[in-house]
Amino acid sequence: MWISIFIISVVGTLLHFLYDFSHHNKYVALVAAVNESTWEHIKLALTPTLLWSLYDGFIYGTSDNYFIAKALSLLSIIIVMPTIFYTYTKFTKKNILAIDILSFYVVIIVAQSIFYYIIGLDSLDFIYNYLSIILLFIIFGIYMTSTLLPFKNFMFKDPISKKYGIKGHTDTKKE
Repeated sequence: MWISIFIISVVGTLLHFLYDFSHHNKYVALVAAVNESTWEHIKLALTPTLLWSLYDGFIYGTSDNYFIAKALSLLSIIIVMPTIFYTYTKFTKKNILAIDILSFYVVIIVAQSIFYYIIGLDSLDFIYNYLSIILLFIIFGIYMTSTLLPFKNFMFKDPISKKYGIKGHTDTKKE
């Protein structure tokens, strides 16, 4: 578990800078943060966790609980990260970089803990696997499209440019 947390954390941290390093490549935008919105920061944990699935799927993919564990760990990222962010900023009235960074790592620890806990359980009812597979498709679909076609709500809005998705990047020229 700790190896997965370390690798996901390192890759997620690097993804914060990859879009700029790639000279704003649209393919990179699908997996790396393109602006400072909450969603783009969620992607910093989702992307390496999804990539880690290539490994943990090979190791645990035959487990009856694999899809449940993966779906709930990914869902926890989507729920826990904004919960921490919006809760603390409600009280502080501002972003605190150290808390933002710490919360990123806490979210990864929570997600991986959920995954390994569920993997270790006795087999859960097969209906949960089917529901989890549907949830995984929904999460992956939103993940792949939200940067190019973002929802027009506060989680997808860049707080600096006040725009959404790739157009929210501060270096984007006005069209």
